[in-house]
Amino acid sequence: QVQLVESGGGLVQAGGSLRLSCAASGRTFSVYAVGWFRQAPGKDREFVATIEWSGSSIKYADSVKGRFTISRDNVKNTVYLEMNSLKPEDTAVYYCAATTKTVSIVVLNLRAFYAYWGQGTQVTVSS
Repeated sequence: QVQLVESGGGLVQAGGSLRLSCAASGRTFSVYAVGWFRQAPGKDREFVATIEWSGSSIKYADSVKGRFTISRDNVKNTVYLEMNSLKPEDTAVYYCAATTKTVSIVVLNLRAFYAYWGQGTQVTVSS
């Protein structure tokens, strides 16, 4: 089992920045990749970014490329999502998720590959 806890959400004005953290515990040695997803009210949960635990591969959704940066600290077992130039449409609950499956980065934008999820952290961007 892998446990995930997100933190760092909050209220920020458009153009501002936030850094989210996802702390992993439990069988972290089995984690292959960690991703961030988000869900706005009335919408499906969508992919934001993912990183292989080795750090060798990273993938972003087109909507956040150039604004968000995903990174990890293997010593702290933590994955970060640095969010800059925030827009009101970035408002959502942000979830981190982990997979222990060794799969191509190509498919790691799909929720089905992630077995472990955090409880989510709210990000609100005001205009």
